[in-house]
Amino acid sequence: MRVLVTGASGMLGRATARALAERGDEVTVLQRPPAGLACREVLGDVADPAVVGAAVAGQDAVLHLAAKVDVTGRWAEYERANVTGTRTVVAACQQAGVRRLVHVSSPSVAHGGSALVGVGAGPADPQRARGHYARSKAVAETAALAADSPELAVLVVRPHLVWGPGDTQLVERVVERARAGRLPVIGSGAALIDTTYVDNAVDALVAAVDVPAHGEALVVSNGEPRPVAEVIARLCRAAGVPAPRRRVPVGVAWAAGAAVEAVWAATQRRDTPPLTRFLTGQLSTAHWFDQRRTRAVLRWSPRVTLAEGFARLAATY
Repeated sequence: MRVLVTGASGMLGRATARALAERGDEVTVLQRPPAGLACREVLGDVADPAVVGAAVAGQDAVLHLAAKVDVTGRWAEYERANVTGTRTVVAACQQAGVRRLVHVSSPSVAHGGSALVGVGAGPADPQRARGHYARSKAVAETAALAADSPELAVLVVRPHLVWGPGDTQLVERVVERARAGRLPVIGSGAALIDTTYVDNAVDALVAAVDVPAHGEALVVSNGEPRPVAEVIARLCRAAGVPAPRRRVPVGVAWAAGAAVEAVWAATQRRDTPPLTRFLTGQLSTAHWFDQRRTRAVLRWSPRVTLAEGFARLAATY
């Protein structure tokens, strides 16, 4: 197949593009900086119709991962990258006659802050989603699914907390803060959370390109819920840094997160804040998912357990 992968400069996008190429697909990647892959590259903004049109032309399928993933920044930045970018990709697919679009989203699009215990994907809800990232991804997912048709089959995949060697979003931040002694446990640390080892997420996205299913959203995870304090401790152990022992009550962390957000907004700081309300919720609230529908539709199951994933991570350190 001829497959376009957007956002191949990130860990998951790069690994997915490599996996597609290794199985014999003709891969094109689209992102701002060079991804360093042995395939056709189109460099530019995913919200630019000319750039996207050039990348999409002649493709059989498109895997859309490009997005702004962060906890800071103005709404306009998230809207352009995540909402306008997705709409531009959808329009280009329709114009070029692409038959399949896999849109990579996030479970946060359906998370209003309450615990998620063994639930399915649930509909994206821009009104309840918390923070610019989750809200923009919810709008983008809604737009992608609205384009599903007999001509363009659209399937949404929501990988949950993807991590692995080379991860700068979760692993690196946890390790850096733990090393500096700035990583407390929020609340009891007992809330169960799902995570996804990167190789499993890659396999799921490749499967999503192949299966006939469309018109729905699927959450992907390892399906091994663990207490959040255990997950953090095992990441720290793999990196050889002390696990956090200091605990902060949820209410105190929530108030501190709100104050930090206000300071970052007022001073227009671009670095990652030490705490936000969204992060407080993620570290103190259960969020794990029923994987039966996902595995049946994708004809997929994780091949790397959490234990093996932590061992692989430790080997890289």
